[in-house]
Amino acid sequence: MQLLKTLSLLSCIAVILISCGPASEPPSKADEYLTDAAAVQRGRSIFVGTCAGYCHRLTPEVVDAVYLFDCEWKHGGSDQAIFNTVTNGVPNTRMIGFGTNFPEGEDDLWKVIAFLKSNRAACS
Repeated sequence: MQLLKTLSLLSCIAVILISCGPASEPPSKADEYLTDAAAVQRGRSIFVGTCAGYCHRLTPEVVDAVYLFDCEWKHGGSDQAIFNTVTNGVPNTRMIGFGTNFPEGEDDLWKVIAFLKSNRAACS
């Protein structure tokens, strides 16, 4: 009887854990910058001068570069995936890898990601 109760309890716990879905993304450096208006503004300035200056746009337009303020991410939408895509680029596309070639290195890239997150459409 005790074994049956234990198995029932473990089954209930398993169902609850599975129904909770995958764990959310751990906080990134971009999340830290979201509360810093100057950092988000710097991210916007870098985005406008670098990303939007050549490929991506601030508004949805028909261009060959993806729109970065919606919920559709071709190469992963987590902060770390975006960081990796910008750093390494995307083979066989115009998306070159920027590495850490920003004035403040990786910190500037995290500020760009914070800007993207602060302006992203609500995703369900």
